[in-house]
Amino acid sequence: MKAIQIQSVGGPEALSYIDLPDPVPGPGQALIRVESAGVNFIDVYHRTGLYKLPLPLVPGSEGAGTVLAVGAGVADVRAGDRVAWADVTGSYAELIVAPVDRLVPVNPTVSSADAAALMLQGITAHYLATSTFPLAPGHICLIHAAAGGTGLLLCQIAARRGARIIATVSTAAKAALARAAGASEVILYSERDFAAETRRLTGGAGVDVVYDSVGKTTFEAGLGVLKPRGMMVLFGQSSGVVPPFSPSLLAQHGSLYMTRPRMGDYVRGRAALVDRVTDLQSWVASGWLKTSIGGTWPLADAARAHQSLEGRATTGKLLLTP
Repeated sequence: MKAIQIQSVGGPEALSYIDLPDPVPGPGQALIRVESAGVNFIDVYHRTGLYKLPLPLVPGSEGAGTVLAVGAGVADVRAGDRVAWADVTGSYAELIVAPVDRLVPVNPTVSSADAAALMLQGITAHYLATSTFPLAPGHICLIHAAAGGTGLLLCQIAARRGARIIATVSTAAKAALARAAGASEVILYSERDFAAETRRLTGGAGVDVVYDSVGKTTFEAGLGVLKPRGMMVLFGQSSGVVPPFSPSLLAQHGSLYMTRPRMGDYVRGRAALVDRVTDLQSWVASGWLKTSIGGTWPLADAARAHQSLEGRATTGKLLLTP
């Protein structure tokens, strides 16, 4: 099979397009033909070594495709089933072997591209808005990187739950996407100080929750826009890692809460995974939740996809097609 492999950490050039032996499913596993693989910042972190995994490595943590064969003891899926997965390393390839407990069925009306786009980013948006800080009418939330794959899904879910959304983006074109996804107000952080503008938009009251996937460049200013006892939800670090800080900083800004969620703790067990993805796929099938595919590249062009992602030149979801 063709696959992308990282033999040593580095820049996008570390992604090599090579031939590897076809994998064989073992007990409790399924062999899947990958039809669409998601590109995410966690793949960049694996490539650069920020998040360390054993090398050589086939990156990619999510995708969708068709089951070709199953290993011993597998009863939940069979050859021919359309499935999607998340948190299974090795998705930048024509074939992948995945544990069956990480697979979810794909709704017949949902494309493989949409199914892949709903996994890591969709699940993240789902748990952020429904579990980490359950949004409801009357809440005000600040969403950074609102025109990204997670941001656009999170805006739609937040709006559906009745929250007022203040979004930050870098360009007017991205602002239009955020508004279309449900943002009430959009701040171009390249032109205005987002913290000052957020305080102005809320009459100085601040927001109930900040959803921050940017990290280093937005974190501390974000604490300053929260209401007393508000929550900082730091779920990414596209601008760099937040430096260590004293917990007293949370007290200084009004007895704030802070959490650093990760997907695995919100989808413990296959039932929880299937429940969240079933919600997402049904929302897409009904038409009110829309994925935004910002770019699709052939598998061989994975380096170009990473360059676009890191350069913040894209909106929505990035996909690779083997």
